[in-house]
Amino acid sequence: MIEAIDLIVLQETALDVGEFKLIPALTVVVMLALFLGVGYFFRVAAVDELWVAGRSIGSIENGMAIGANWMSAASYLGVAALIATLGYFGLAYVVGWTTGYFILLIFMAAQFRRFGKYTAPDFVGDRFYSEWARGIAAFTTLMIAFTYAIGQASGMGLMAQYIFGVSYEVGVILLMGVTIGYVALSGMLGTTKNMAIQYVILIIAFTLGLYATGWTEGWSLAIPYLEAGPQVAEAASLEAQFVEPFANVGYYGWIALAFSLIVGTCGLPHVLVRFYTVDNERTARWSTVWGLFFICLLYWGTATYAAFGGLLYDREVTEGGGFTGMAGQEADALVVLTTQLAGLPEWLVGLVAAGAVAAALATTAGLFISASSAAAHDIYTNLYKEGATQREQLIVGRSTILGIGILTVIIGLNPPALIGELVAMSFAIAGTVFFPVFFLGLWWENTTREGALAGMLTGIAISFGAILNDTAIPMYTGVEDAVIPALAVWLPGTSSALIGVPVVFTIIILVSLVTDEPPQHVKRLVRQCHSPEPMSQMESAEDAAADGGTPADD
Repeated sequence: MIEAIDLIVLQETALDVGEFKLIPALTVVVMLALFLGVGYFFRVAAVDELWVAGRSIGSIENGMAIGANWMSAASYLGVAALIATLGYFGLAYVVGWTTGYFILLIFMAAQFRRFGKYTAPDFVGDRFYSEWARGIAAFTTLMIAFTYAIGQASGMGLMAQYIFGVSYEVGVILLMGVTIGYVALSGMLGTTKNMAIQYVILIIAFTLGLYATGWTEGWSLAIPYLEAGPQVAEAASLEAQFVEPFANVGYYGWIALAFSLIVGTCGLPHVLVRFYTVDNERTARWSTVWGLFFICLLYWGTATYAAFGGLLYDREVTEGGGFTGMAGQEADALVVLTTQLAGLPEWLVGLVAAGAVAAALATTAGLFISASSAAAHDIYTNLYKEGATQREQLIVGRSTILGIGILTVIIGLNPPALIGELVAMSFAIAGTVFFPVFFLGLWWENTTREGALAGMLTGIAISFGAILNDTAIPMYTGVEDAVIPALAVWLPGTSSALIGVPVVFTIIILVSLVTDEPPQHVKRLVRQCHSPEPMSQMESAEDAAADGGTPADD
């Protein structure tokens, strides 16, 4: 493993690494000090503040937090890289990561808020009246957070190389350490406040870098997203796959990836918990609308960055040799590399890099919160020690943040794939395991405990098996290809949900039909999630049903 790490650190790259840059470094230090200060000011003393911010967050602020939570290093850095290196196929990431929010908006956001729990495993455990289901959901939440966070650690390491001139591994340890500290201190309340700030920083940095590159090169004046047509055409003349559909990856691969990202969006625990932080279901819906708006502001520019960066790389680095063959490290840092190759001032390039750090910090914080709540609330309190005190839960939650942070750092030193690919794997897990039980649990009151258990176990086998087959085992055993190449074609680790979700849906429905119906109080909860009656800030479906809410048929 050490030899592999050395390759990452010592590999020659067009990115200007190895020198300490004063102004960018000061920018990041001030930004990190601000995050720590906000975390301390809004530090938590109760579990509802640790995990759901006291249900006190408004729609715009929550929308900004959703945007920051979503704009990970994979979005800020990785999507432009994937479009530049994979061309049209890379657009599947943009399509998948935005379309999923429409499904959330229409079918899930308000219903989740009305259910009114703390965590996604909380919903699974109560809706399917099973501690086994809660435990499986908590385990899956931890694995999703871990897989997703590895990509963020990789992004932090790359940006620390550029800004501080340190080695990749030192950068990972340094910035992940800051993240662990402020999340453990502040919990969901302080993290949400920080996410709003982080979104402002990252969107300004991302947009300013894009505009400045367009102006400097004479490519755009007012709206680079709409003026970049000639640059896209020029990039396509150099690399045909940049605009040619399915040049390197077939139609099935594109659809499988887009579908996996869509349903994965609807199954991510750290996204769904955002709906529990608001006061009612109307705010949950508007949070989704605002979040989608803030997300689109960045995603709109990723393809433009890919075109600009590709042309600059072809001109400045390969001197006419194209750009899709750039090294993985260069690709993952393409947004920052674009501004550097355009000859922008060092402080401006550093600001773009600082935006990437903010993006990685925001998403990692959300992941760690979801992981800590799964461990402390769902595993420790509900499965191990019923009636655990708030102090005990806070200790377990913070210990989980520290533990998963350390594991993320260890794997992040030698990541098994590109940032965007790592994140896509976590989406495949979320979509295959969680989306079917969330959707059916909210919309079909006859979904049974046995059906949910069978479905989640099947989803784990499919999604984890695909990742082990084509990524994890080959990476850490030195095997060049997938263990079972034919399986990797139809069930890739980044796209297993296209097959997995229909299979899991079918299993849940069939098992539910042949097992006993759920108890009447569970059916009542499901119906209450769709009640037209407004709810108070701290009210849940369980509270409303107990007060005489929508009855279930006997």
